Amino acid sequence: MDKGLHDHSIKDIKGIGPQRAKLFSRLGIQTIQDALYYLPCRYEDRRSLKKIAELIPGCIGTVQGKIVFSNSIRTRMRKFQIFEIAVNDGTGFIKAKWFNQPYLQEGLPSGREVVLSGLVKNTGQAAFEMESPEYELVSGDTDSFIHTKRMVPVYNLTAGISQKQFRKTMFLIVNEHAMDLHDPVPPFIISRNNLPGLTESILQLHFPEGAPALDPDINPALDMDIDSLNSGTSIYHRRLVFDELFLLELGLASLKKRTRLNNGIAFSSKGDLRKALLKIMPFSLTDAQKRALADIRKDMQSPWPMNRLLQGDVGCGKTIVALLAMMDAVEAGYQAALMAPTELLAGQHYINIHGLLMGLGLKTELLTGGPKARQLEGIASGETRIIIGTHALIQEGVKFKKLGLAVIDEQHKFGVMQRSLLRKKGVGPDLLVMTATPIPRSLALTLYGDLDCSVINELPPDRRPVMTKLFEADRKKEIYGLLREEIKKGRQAYVVYPAIEESEKTDLKNAVQGKEGFERIFPEYRIGLLHGRMATEERENVMRSFKQGEIDILVSTTVIEVGVDVSSATLMLIVHAERFGLSQLHQLRGRVGRGAHRSLCVLVAYRPYGEEAARRLDIMLRSNDGFRIAEEDLAIRGPGEFLGTRQAGMPDLKVANIVRDMKILEKAKAEAFGLMEKGPGLREFPSLKKAVEVFWKGKKDPFRTG
Repeated sequence: MDKGLHDHSIKDIKGIGPQRAKLFSRLGIQTIQDALYYLPCRYEDRRSLKKIAELIPGCIGTVQGKIVFSNSIRTRMRKFQIFEIAVNDGTGFIKAKWFNQPYLQEGLPSGREVVLSGLVKNTGQAAFEMESPEYELVSGDTDSFIHTKRMVPVYNLTAGISQKQFRKTMFLIVNEHAMDLHDPVPPFIISRNNLPGLTESILQLHFPEGAPALDPDINPALDMDIDSLNSGTSIYHRRLVFDELFLLELGLASLKKRTRLNNGIAFSSKGDLRKALLKIMPFSLTDAQKRALADIRKDMQSPWPMNRLLQGDVGCGKTIVALLAMMDAVEAGYQAALMAPTELLAGQHYINIHGLLMGLGLKTELLTGGPKARQLEGIASGETRIIIGTHALIQEGVKFKKLGLAVIDEQHKFGVMQRSLLRKKGVGPDLLVMTATPIPRSLALTLYGDLDCSVINELPPDRRPVMTKLFEADRKKEIYGLLREEIKKGRQAYVVYPAIEESEKTDLKNAVQGKEGFERIFPEYRIGLLHGRMATEERENVMRSFKQGEIDILVSTTVIEVGVDVSSATLMLIVHAERFGLSQLHQLRGRVGRGAHRSLCVLVAYRPYGEEAARRLDIMLRSNDGFRIAEEDLAIRGPGEFLGTRQAGMPDLKVANIVRDMKILEKAKAEAFGLMEKGPGLREFPSLKKAVEVFWKGKKDPFRTG
């Protein structure tokens, strides 16, 4: 990440004026360094020259011959011209034509040797034809070919610039400035991982085989077939992928090390409150829960702030583990806070936790929306020991007397910055983040590399796997029969819709109409409605009624994805299941099976639906394992969509794909964390430190002290 190239404007390149610079800016290219790292999106193999007589209509072909005829034709349409040439290579003729490019008449004169590359068409006449092919005049300089006779790069572009113009400019930039790149990665790391040089990688990725290998020990043709280039797995891609992941992991390693350098709270308590809570709990901890709690308690007893991720499948019992840890913090004289992403989930946590802690004499408060003065006073005085809330917890007016442990639920809904804001409410408090969405290992390494990780991979013994069935939408009688069967047994059911109200723009079934429909079909049953637009108090009343058995069928949107835990609910009916994401389907399925009875999840799908939807539904039928489902979901959607919104505080990955590049990611993480152990802040590697700062610019500063 050379400072000179990073500061060198793209406008300084020959042929790039103010207008073209604006076009480059739309592509995210402001500097020469930006251009060097703007890689092709794909490649076309135009190395194989064919004789004109060998061309096959409907296929891409590359030929070389002499221009024997050129002509410009003006059509009856105003300002519409066709320029055409005929080329002969001794085996036959081929015509090429371009539209509204009269200047080509001077650039492609009769008598010159030319290379054409394009789609071959059969016009029914004597000669084949190409429309708007790529072309290059043959000169004495054998290295002059940019658009033909090679593996040709193709770039993602914006309106106003052609592939040929952009490729020509990139050829100039790469050949003039790639040699100026300073490689910030220590040579021993490059050597240990058998990676090529940075300059060589940039040259070969933009114009494959267009530059000789700079390292005589590396074969320039190594891994350079068209398939490895187009899949992003060539040795030169691997080098840039490694760099990107290495810089990412160095930042995370620095954040983790910085946490260790901060003074934390070494909690010391006999565990009386924790033991008292265990006695009144109506169940025993699983072995996985015990292991996770031991990890957390060990961190809490250490002198630096805990920074731990607790993850596990739906219903594995993460919240009770967090609550037991909170007991240790409270017994040691501190406060503990739990932050959830929605009022619904925060309210559910409050109901469950408040009920358990009443017998222990601990004051618990729920903080959502605009906190009341009475609540704020109780927290500031230290009278309130357990505080549960939403983003309201990190509002400026909320002051804790002595915050010792901060717990964040559904971590993927929060960013690094929000995590940091909650931590700042205390002096070196411990941090525990939880997620009910199992996170694939590859994502955990990237998003949460600065966190230690505990996994609860075991369900309580009373949790029976939920059966899953797929029904086409026309099997309504069978579906209604299943509903009647469950309710006659005294059980309850969820019916989940993807929309709240009918919209002219969508054909999705909606919750409001669904409730009305179920009231007509089942007049003898009590039907409830729950959605995100309802007032908090109204939602809580519906939840309470459902939990107390006063509602037989709860019609809802995905708002019940988290927050409602009803042991007698045994049927989950998901309408338009083909429109839901895989992780979302799994989360919804996890709302049933919370009690001792057999539970069923019915996926109602409306045809036609695509291959990807079919793949999601099939995975749901085959597996109840949240971690396997998460891996499949990540593979289908990619990391960006998997996360829903871009993770705040994290740099973008432009080259690396954490699903495809998992092995490289593991190596990059090992190298980064190993190097960070050698000294604080990469003092021995100033250029590498600068590269990390540039990579993380505008995100969380990994080297900021304090």
